[in-house]
Amino acid sequence: MQDAVPASRILDFFRTGFEHTAWRLETRRGYAADQGTEEYQRFLQGIAPPTDENGPWFVNAREQTATGRRIERVRVVDEPATDNQRYLLATTPDNLAAGEDIRYLHRSVADGIGITAEGDFWLFDSRLLARFNWEDADRRMELTAEPEQVLRACQVRDAAWHYAFTYEEFIQQVPSPM
Repeated sequence: MQDAVPASRILDFFRTGFEHTAWRLETRRGYAADQGTEEYQRFLQGIAPPTDENGPWFVNAREQTATGRRIERVRVVDEPATDNQRYLLATTPDNLAAGEDIRYLHRSVADGIGITAEGDFWLFDSRLLARFNWEDADRRMELTAEPEQVLRACQVRDAAWHYAFTYEEFIQQVPSPM
């Protein structure tokens, strides 16, 4: 199975596309979706991001986690953290308040256990793998249930989760995100 969800429908997919768990690995040093915002530019000037508890992602995450679904991530962070990684650290409390469980892993550890080469992905219910394709004009999330790819994503998830720190533990190890 190979399918795609257009960028305009990704949030809808997160409402109906999984039954139990949505798990994400974030390995990039920066994300254009963040960097293109005024909020990010203000962050670079030393202005803390405002809370965004009523944004569409956070409303949806609260709705999903209230039903018992889990939304989890492991974010790989450089030493020192890039500006974009610091920005994500500064905005993580909104994700946590919405019910997500976000963990952090130093890039040196992630490289050592061989997971950074897998790139960013979402894994839904340990059966459906999703990768974003922002390079083509028709931006989309590409889905596959191909057993070998899903199994590898499950192995990466388990290794990353094992070595990752909770936000509270990690934030004590890094300088202030601001």
